[in-house]
Amino acid sequence: MACERTVDQAPRGFGDLVAEGVSVPTEGWDFSWFEGRATEARPSWGYATSTAERLAGADAVLDIQTGGGEVLDFALGRASRTPALTVATEGWPPNVAKATALLRPRGVAVVASPEDAGLPFADGAFDLVVSRHPVRPHWREIVRVLRPGGTYFAQHVGPASAFELVECFLGPQPDQQRSTRHPDRERAEAEAAGLEIVDLRAERLRMEFHDIAAVVHFLRKVIWMVPDFTVEAYEAQLRSLHERIESRGAFVAYSTRHLFEARRPGNAG
Repeated sequence: MACERTVDQAPRGFGDLVAEGVSVPTEGWDFSWFEGRATEARPSWGYATSTAERLAGADAVLDIQTGGGEVLDFALGRASRTPALTVATEGWPPNVAKATALLRPRGVAVVASPEDAGLPFADGAFDLVVSRHPVRPHWREIVRVLRPGGTYFAQHVGPASAFELVECFLGPQPDQQRSTRHPDRERAEAEAAGLEIVDLRAERLRMEFHDIAAVVHFLRKVIWMVPDFTVEAYEAQLRSLHERIESRGAFVAYSTRHLFEARRPGNAG
């Protein structure tokens, strides 16, 4: 999301704001529409820039669940050296089309692959696998497609991310739901699959929503937050949150992120 709020505009009513939030396309991972309407602090490690540094030292790269390809495109554009082979996967058809259009000029093949399916690549095909916000990392598949000595480098969504907002719509969430995506659990799963952990860092980051249009668009775009979200089904909660923002100012939530770097044991080559 954007990091600054633009000049205030004249207040608009609930219906107009909701309609605007519904009208914005949700394809890809470009969050520029939120400029002036919502903010989210960025992790200190700078995932996209760090990925660019790693691309420069890789020969064959796989980007899992690339979204609209925006992050990979950014990283390739800033890498001092381009890998000989770069491939990306994506499971949502509108994003497959968007990523293909964006990444084809860079020579990247985008493969349509459901997020819950095995990776459609040969064993040991890549020396670097990257991913930003995978729905769920398939550790054994990641290990399988990595060459010995290869690296998995990713930014994951952490536990209870933006649950302040989620619980406005779904009510208090059970402890089990709050603990999913925990970095300690993912560390154990990665190690059980055969990876060695090189680096694992976690941060909690402030988010602000300045109007209900931003909330509507966010929940339409990040569909796993409130999985059955529609304006019609949650109109009462939306109205209540709109009134809260109007009377108290921006609604504050906290996202959680962790940086994951792991290595497949063995010697490259």
